[in-house]
Parts: sequence; C-alpha cells; structure tokens
Amino acid sequence: MKYKRVLLKLSGEALMGKSEYGINPEILNSYAEEIKNTMDSYKIQVGIVIGGGNIFRGLSGVNKGFDRVKGDSMGMLATTINSIAIQSALENIGVKAKVLTAIRMEPIGEFYSKQKAIDAMNNGFVVIIAGGTGNPFFTTDTASALRAVEIEAEVLLKGTRVDGVYTADPEKVQNAIKFDNITFDEAYNKKLNVMDLTSFTMCKENKMPIIVFDMNKKGNFKDLISGKQIGTLVHN
Repeated sequence: MKYKRVLLKLSGEALMGKSEYGINPEILNSYAEEIKNTMDSYKIQVGIVIGGGNIFRGLSGVNKGFDRVKGDSMGMLATTINSIAIQSALENIGVKAKVLTAIRMEPIGEFYSKQKAIDAMNNGFVVIIAGGTGNPFFTTDTASALRAVEIEAEVLLKGTRVDGVYTADPEKVQNAIKFDNITFDEAYNKKLNVMDLTSFTMCKENKMPIIVFDMNKKGNFKDLISGKQIGTLVHN
C-alpha cells in the first residue's frame, strides 16, 4: 500500500452520467463501491470533496444574471446535496461516512474543523467535506487543495472522466498525448488545464502531489492506492 490518507476530489459533472443534470444513481453507487472495496483491502483514510456542477455552477450563473456571490452560495449548496448523496450511498453498503460543512448547517452536517475531520478518519469514517471553502470566488478545486493540506493527506486524487493529463482535451483532440508525470511548473507553462491556478499554487507551495485519474474505470482507485502507475502524477 502506497498511501495511508488521501483526499479524493470528485467532479459533480461526473455524477450526471449521460444525463444533462442531476445525480445518476448507478455512478453514485459505483463510486461508493470503489471506495468500500479499497478501504476493505487497505486500511486507508479517505476525505472527499465533491463539486456541484451537476446541479448548479456559480460562474455560469453569473452570465444568467446572478450576482457572483449569490451564485457561488448556490454552488456551495449544490456541493452539499452531492455530499449527502455520497454519504447515503456509502452508508447503504456499510461504510461509516460523515458530512462536515464549511458553512454552519446543522443538522445536515457538522461544522468543519481540521481536528473533527482527522478524529473521524482515525475512527474509520469517510469524511465528506461540503460547501467548498465556505467563501465565494473559490472553486471546489481550491477547496480540495485546501482540505488536502489541512487534513495532512499524502496526495490529492482528482477523479475525472479522463485517465490523466494530456497535451490537449483527449475527448476533443484525437492525437493528444498523455503525461505519466509532470511538474507543476511544466503544467503551468504548457497551460494544461489540470486545476485552476489558486488550487494549483496551493498544492505547489505545500508540496501536495496531485494524481489525475479516471474514477469511472472499475478498480482504478484501488490500484492507485496499492501503488500502481495510474493516471498522471503532478508534483514539485
């Protein structure tokens, strides 16, 4: 086993499956099964941050007449809906899971603190941190970078629909080339769209490696934890 504590960043859009919005139960349950199987095989500690783009995307809401701060508040609530969904899917298959929220909203979830998160993980809970950073103008990518550093994770695992970082979008460009590993500086200079700049900088400054991988491929999460070369490693 390579890692003992990880922060898993899941995209809200990935939860949609082939739908135009909302939560696809099959994908939600497959994520829960992946996490359970990995935790059963390796006694790892897992923190999760999930986006809200399948329900509401704050920035695109601005173009439709929403004030940016209000739009981002709606986005934070969307991440909370997804967090409760993944908590429910995990609990349904016998995994202890706890939602901590960046904004006070008991009884939906407990108010987040680093110590609460670490204590819960030490007690065998998957900790799902909802509500982004609790502030407007920050993405869930930035929230995942912040939480990964705070909870002292060894790596930030960004689960997406693609199997790593490419020279261009592999869903649009047929001959895009995949990187097995790349430094933060190289990714920045090549303008590769790994995460937004704020989250990228936070990971670089705190020496937090990022692995971008395909969460939708069965067994990938478990293989990654075991130390297999999966996806793309972004590092200092």
